[in-house]
Amino acid sequence: MKAKVGLFFGTFNPIHLGHLVLAEYMLNYTDLDELLFVVTPHNPFKQKSTLLPDRTRLHLVNLAIDGEVKMRASDIEFDLPQPNFTAQTLVYLREKYPTTTFSIIMGEDNLRTFHKWRNYESILANHPILVYPRIGELPEDQNDILEKYPQATLVDAPRMEISASLIRQSFKDGKPLKNLLPKAVFDYIEGSNLFQ
Repeated sequence: MKAKVGLFFGTFNPIHLGHLVLAEYMLNYTDLDELLFVVTPHNPFKQKSTLLPDRTRLHLVNLAIDGEVKMRASDIEFDLPQPNFTAQTLVYLREKYPTTTFSIIMGEDNLRTFHKWRNYESILANHPILVYPRIGELPEDQNDILEKYPQATLVDAPRMEISASLIRQSFKDGKPLKNLLPKAVFDYIEGSNLFQ
């Protein structure tokens, strides 16, 4: 039987408790065996200049999931062409791990713009999609969106609206919001003055 691995893509700039609650929910309430936090060096829709160094963000993810046996941090995109496109990463993973089924974890907002992703048809043809709800999304056309993508399953996960940009700004302002971060992540950011 194929192992089922969830791929949670993100810049994780920084990883916060919203990410971790969502990951834990996906592991507990879906059929995933494992979850990978895929740290993206450069999201095509974001400015790279606003990001911490790749290895620093990877280190923060490792700090956040220390002791979690079903969660791992992945640097698989670090050596792939940039900016990173999910479809390219998935081709690489399918070739490297042919006995694994990789599911993509994404927010409902991303599903609404999924048709703009590069080679999105290939992604749909080869990967289940686990969709979590976002605060503020309009529910009236939700069924239409899900019907458009039958490979997508809406998971009734908690709506976690924690903003990484708010966390970064709080450090810049000297008023860090420590309860939005795992303690080890908070301590590392504060001790290293990462967002000063």
